[in-house]
Amino acid sequence: MSLLIREARVITGEPVEIARGWVHLADGVVREAGAGDPPPSVVSAVTDVVDAQEMAGAGALVTPGLVDIHTHGGGGSAFEDPDAAAAVDRILGVHAAHGVTRLVASLVSAAPIDLEQTIGALSAAARPGLLGIHLEGPCLDIDHRGAHDPRALRDPVRLDVDRLTAAGRLVQITIAPELPGALDLIRSFAAAGVRVAVGHTGADAATTREAIAAGATLLTHAFNAMPPLHHRAPGPVGVALADEAMTLELIADGTHVDPSLFAPLFRAAPGRIALVSDAMAAAGVGDGAFRLGGLDVTVADGVARLSGTDTIAGSTLTLDRAVRGVAAAGVPLAQAVAAATRVPARAVGRDQLGLLEKGCRADAVVWTRGLEPVAVWRDGIRLF
Repeated sequence: MSLLIREARVITGEPVEIARGWVHLADGVVREAGAGDPPPSVVSAVTDVVDAQEMAGAGALVTPGLVDIHTHGGGGSAFEDPDAAAAVDRILGVHAAHGVTRLVASLVSAAPIDLEQTIGALSAAARPGLLGIHLEGPCLDIDHRGAHDPRALRDPVRLDVDRLTAAGRLVQITIAPELPGALDLIRSFAAAGVRVAVGHTGADAATTREAIAAGATLLTHAFNAMPPLHHRAPGPVGVALADEAMTLELIADGTHVDPSLFAPLFRAAPGRIALVSDAMAAAGVGDGAFRLGGLDVTVADGVARLSGTDTIAGSTLTLDRAVRGVAAAGVPLAQAVAAATRVPARAVGRDQLGLLEKGCRADAVVWTRGLEPVAVWRDGIRLF
């Protein structure tokens, strides 16, 4: 299939913006993108033409497909569900309707044997949109565990890197670096090609720097489940902002982080903010009773909390809403789009995703002027 999307504002995800342009997708990759009218050679080569303004109205926008590297579920399903294939299909479908073409399946803390089994089941249920698995735990600080079951937490010395990496496509793990043996564990996972994130931690600045030196390159949901930024004790956030090697996740739902901080955060770490949903099963469903790992969660007014507590338990956010939220807070749109495309893709080593440039994967989204997705393609195939 060869597709031409034309008559649109185009953001490639670098961020580079074309006021009026076009994108040519064929054989699962981006063939070309340009400004103005497409050349006759492109028009004659395509089998399908989409006029973005006819589809989405005046001010139509085309961006790369969104990439969510921290997602626990959606549509009533979680990645820990017994029927892994059904859960993957449902969750991918729910998030695709919101512009997400690729995502990483995040698992909450559990016994290592259970994590191995879930990694294996999800890997066996591989789909084009599933980039791999993120273990958010179990080596987390108990005092910053958030919505993780304290019974599931483990010391780093009890985690077998070889077994977990052999179980399936493990791409990312969150570790509290102050735990005994954590720095050695970070080195081992980094050496195995797994991206390591600092998170759910009480680490001070010095320990965070040691974690980065050991191979950590991400900060799991910045500001949440970690010490606050303080002028004499910068902690994980301050260190991550200052270190060009670090990508900072941001849950831009207005609950996890106040919207007044969105724009300053982008200015402090240009090109290093990755929007994530941290979505749990309630995303795309609504309020009600759910489970996160082994714990009960109540969702009210779109906010998920551990039942009977004030502890936030993931989110009901979708990544399109995160883009709208940071743009409304004053972040330039091209930067907001890059934070949901190119930046997270690069953070997990997928350089052919998140860009509308020649040779990159043919993942694209057409949006309205109000930033509502109306059409989504993955590998050049229409999803929504």
